[in-house]
Amino acid sequence: MHWQALAWFLVVFPSKKIIIDLDQIMDILKLFRERYTTKLYDSTYRLQAEEINQIKEILRLAPSSINSQPWAFEIIEDDVIKEQLSEHSMNNSGRVRAASHIIVFHVYRSVDVFERERIGRLAEGAQGFYRGYVASHGVVAVRAWMERQVYVALGMLLAALPALGVDSTPMEGIDLEAYDGILGHEKFRPIVAVALGRRDPKDENQPSITPKSRRTDVFI
Repeated sequence: MHWQALAWFLVVFPSKKIIIDLDQIMDILKLFRERYTTKLYDSTYRLQAEEINQIKEILRLAPSSINSQPWAFEIIEDDVIKEQLSEHSMNNSGRVRAASHIIVFHVYRSVDVFERERIGRLAEGAQGFYRGYVASHGVVAVRAWMERQVYVALGMLLAALPALGVDSTPMEGIDLEAYDGILGHEKFRPIVAVALGRRDPKDENQPSITPKSRRTDVFI
């Protein structure tokens, strides 16, 4: 397997001098195979400040179309706020209470403010793309496009967390209007959240207890 991967790289990049750490490639696959959506958290565990700083940097570095970055990230540790949010988190209420931290992913409320603060600062080529291929479809399309960028950041975070040894739960099963009322940011509104922490050993969703089930017919 390692030699096949090396041969592929040499064919694709014949003129490049590339140092390939094949063990690191296999480690990434191992992390992805072991990663899962945590259902039960150790309520006594708290992430350290350095871990939170690393998570912040991961989110800050997230890519977005034309570098639009239409987002804001709110990291919540306060137990009082988590309790308030948990009451509007449907099946995720127990996870919101027990998790070390909750990250709420926000997007700009106003397209006008977004265009002024973000699009207006981009290079003319990027602005032209936005005007011609995004804004030309109307406000509803712009809002949907902005939300898709936020999900890119969400995916990047979920992919990176296993390398930090942090368990997570992406949560769409939350009452966004209630979250919005509790957090109350004038410029941004919430669209999705992630619980962070360490799994409870009794969590039956972890792959060592319940093996992952993934489709094999996903490539066309």
